[in-house]
Amino acid sequence: MEGQTRFSMYIINVKTTEHSQLVNITKDVESLIPEGMKNGICHVFSLHTTAGLTVNENADPDVAHDIIETLERMVPWNSNSYRHLEGNSAAHIKASMMGFAQTLPIIDGKLSLGVWQGLYFCEFDGPRGRSVHVQFFKGLCAE
Repeated sequence: MEGQTRFSMYIINVKTTEHSQLVNITKDVESLIPEGMKNGICHVFSLHTTAGLTVNENADPDVAHDIIETLERMVPWNSNSYRHLEGNSAAHIKASMMGFAQTLPIIDGKLSLGVWQGLYFCEFDGPRGRSVHVQFFKGLCAE
């Protein structure tokens, strides 16, 4: 692959509308897969300490609702034990629980996700404008 670019990098801007929200960004990421990339790796990274990324069901919106509700019960927004002065400790904790990155294989020019799976941006301190880095790497999977 001498002389050929082995990776591409993009930024997706995500506008959230709620305090806590899961935004399906699967199609946004898939639309960036470089033309001609048959197989490779897609790495997605959130640039924020109060937002994360996850892969989960994309068929029933109640799943996203249930995830948000469960995280809220596990890590309530207000707690006398939080010491962070900005008042958004719960958002930092939830983002760390979800994780800040996802790495997905690309097979036959598409993200390799299960039938019911989608890639979600997880907002925990919104509404805000957010940014996600997306990188594609060629030649890391069997061609």
